[in-house]
Amino acid sequence: MIIGLLTIRIHIPASNSLKVKRMATKSVKERLRNRFNVSVAEVGEHEKWQLADIAVCSVSGTKANVNSTLSMVLNFVDNFKQVDIVDHQIELL
Repeated sequence: MIIGLLTIRIHIPASNSLKVKRMATKSVKERLRNRFNVSVAEVGEHEKWQLADIAVCSVSGTKANVNSTLSMVLNFVDNFKQVDIVDHQIELL
């Protein structure tokens, strides 16, 4: 069993309040859950209006499947128009 963890720091340029930030991050999280069947949570930068840290977890039997899923997740977030990726990190456990 391979567990993959992708952490993504996103910038939300249009956000001018925590409410707008929550709407944008909620949209990203729900779409990732529905499209890729992964676990998603906001894990950092809770009080900053334009930054968010999102963690995505995938479990599979092979490294190739986990890497593929997390790469597709990263590409999906990169193409999401409301947010910009500032940084990301992939860990395999």
